[in-house]
Amino acid sequence: MSKVAVVGAGTMGNGIAHVFAQYGWDVTLIDVSEAALAGGLATIRKNVERMEKKGVISHQLSVDTVSRIKTSKSLEAAKDAEIVVEAVSENPDIKFEVFAALRRLTPPQTILASNTSSISIGKLAKHTNNPARVIGMHFMNPVPLMKLVEVIRGPETSNDTVKRTVEIVQALGKIAVEVNDAPGFVSNRVLMPMINEAIFCVDEGVATAEAVDQVMKLGMSHPLGPLALADLIGLDVCLAIMKVLQEGLDVQKYRPAPLLEKMVAKGQLGRKSGQGFYAYRD
Repeated sequence: MSKVAVVGAGTMGNGIAHVFAQYGWDVTLIDVSEAALAGGLATIRKNVERMEKKGVISHQLSVDTVSRIKTSKSLEAAKDAEIVVEAVSENPDIKFEVFAALRRLTPPQTILASNTSSISIGKLAKHTNNPARVIGMHFMNPVPLMKLVEVIRGPETSNDTVKRTVEIVQALGKIAVEVNDAPGFVSNRVLMPMINEAIFCVDEGVATAEAVDQVMKLGMSHPLGPLALADLIGLDVCLAIMKVLQEGLDVQKYRPAPLLEKMVAKGQLGRKSGQGFYAYRD
């Protein structure tokens, strides 16, 4: 039986755990917070029940998916996994700490993957004893529904690690797209400046958030407008990624919109806080 450890039980972590479990993997979901683990499991249960009601999965698969997931507050629980997927908050120091601990706890053949949306895979690999086994595995939100996984090859990632990671992505019913390590990779290097420009449009009074989103949905066939998408991603995450792009590429070109910085400072983070460019009650 294939085993995976997912570190971080937040939105991305519980989504990744859900998908692995649905496709037959034994999953250990790890988080330092008991509340995060309980919340992550509750989200997984709710999502599989919704999929069952819609007829996407059978009742048996719904039951089996939840039963394959164990939880732990200790990284020790990752020691016998074939692959570890790190999905903690987008903070370099926290990620470096996790990778340094995994270096001590896992055997050399374990793949160490990061779901980072912008942090250098090469920098993460420096905190391990074997950079050849470190790779980016960037799932999209919501994980159970989105097909893309951006597979990011670090400067020293081995061909075997890339090959096995692509195989795992395909076995999860997803599509792997290989890219090389660079700030923001492809997805966020293209997406975040667009979101940032949309915020500048609102900040400068060019248009309302609703108008900006309508233009992009109706004129460019985007399924979700950039500002609704920013709310879904989390405005704090958008700001963090813009700062990574600034630091790694160009300070002026990737300057975050002042309105984005103001909203994050006020705690208006989008869906997760109940208020962003739109108000949320669910």
